[in-house]
Amino acid sequence: MTPSKIADNRTDLLTFIGTMFKATKGADFKDNFHQKLICEELEKVVIGKTKRLIINIPPRSGKTYIAVIGFVAWAMGNFPDSEFIHASYSKRLATNNAYSARALMQHEKYSEIFGYTEFKKDSNAKDEFRTNQDGCVYATSLEGTITGYGAGKMRDYFGGCAIIDDPHKAGEANSEVMRNNVLDWFSTTLESRKNSPDTPIIIIMQRLHENDLSGFLLGGGNGEEWKHLNIPAVNDDGTSFWEEQFPLRDLKRLEDTNSYRFAGQYMQRPAPVGGGIFKDSWWQYYKVLPKIKYRVIYADTAQKTKEQNDFSVFQCWGMGEDNKIYLLDMIRGKFEAPELLIFAKNFYKKNKSIPSLGTLRQIKVEDKSSGTGLIQQLQREGITVVGIKRNIDKVTRALDVSPQIQAGNVVLPAEEPFINDILIEAGGFPNSTHDDTLDPLMDAISDMLIDNQRIDYSKLI
Repeated sequence: MTPSKIADNRTDLLTFIGTMFKATKGADFKDNFHQKLICEELEKVVIGKTKRLIINIPPRSGKTYIAVIGFVAWAMGNFPDSEFIHASYSKRLATNNAYSARALMQHEKYSEIFGYTEFKKDSNAKDEFRTNQDGCVYATSLEGTITGYGAGKMRDYFGGCAIIDDPHKAGEANSEVMRNNVLDWFSTTLESRKNSPDTPIIIIMQRLHENDLSGFLLGGGNGEEWKHLNIPAVNDDGTSFWEEQFPLRDLKRLEDTNSYRFAGQYMQRPAPVGGGIFKDSWWQYYKVLPKIKYRVIYADTAQKTKEQNDFSVFQCWGMGEDNKIYLLDMIRGKFEAPELLIFAKNFYKKNKSIPSLGTLRQIKVEDKSSGTGLIQQLQREGITVVGIKRNIDKVTRALDVSPQIQAGNVVLPAEEPFINDILIEAGGFPNSTHDDTLDPLMDAISDMLIDNQRIDYSKLI
């Protein structure tokens, strides 16, 4: 490598990224404008122009290779005594990133650029490595402690930083408890590990919620001003930000599949929760039923019957020959335990007596509180009943099932007055006073459509 090329790799992060990608992967680095923007902002961190940086960008856009693996290796080459703390929602992911950065630093091409890097002999852990110049890279999760480790140096030029990549797990970001855990970790743990007030902090993530870590900090959550690099998947002119990797047709398909998630993860504009998950225009209605292959009753029982508490709801759903599900019947009320059993039996017998609508297979009830007692009572009556365990929060469940509604696979009766309760609760979810009709509805979609057809929507986002 000529002296000029060595100098270019040392001073230009994007050049270094391309060189090392070619050396380690055996292929040319596919560059795009967003990579140049990311590298320029990271270089500003190193030269001291930026102390707080947030990068919001769609998944699978190469952000981790550039902003974590490549950046750490490049910065350590220029400042081998730097101290880094790298965190992600997953300890495994953070550890793999640190290990990959070290692997780059051990490559012969890296030695051509920065000279041979000496590591301390007792630095063999995958989640940590140290150089003989007292540099350190430590990887952790947002549930872990950072006792004994610090980021940056007490000096007036770059000495390392804290890098947070994907602080939220996508499936947990809609849980207020899980989000607050991340915010608390940032405020009480990470910020206390800066070796200097000027130690830079870099956050790279896709947006998942209005009040995720990016939203919290950009809204002034920690009282500091943050430089914000925001890269949506679709440009202002309607083109893809990276047509070669993200064809516009595929982005449109993803948006059609789940517009709520697309707005956050791809466009970096998370929609406010409430009216954005279940849109009125998505619902389909029937006046004449197709042939129904089978039916299932789903029930959600309230814990108490006081006025402020939720209702108990029973819904009968049918699977049509067109592989859509149809709401056939529903009752909703506040029942004491004896009444609850009577209404459950009567609802079952009523729908059992209509064989023309296909076999009524069973009742499925949430196995919790009053539902547990109802399951036992119905079993003693000889009725086929199955308990349902709900192990994830309601908003995440709603996001999982909403693509099926958006796709037109969930059909409501056009002329039944009870659908007004569903539409009111769905339209304001999760800020409605009640949401009891939505639990059995979501159970039906999960059980009859998603589980039955084994559609893995996580692969589409």
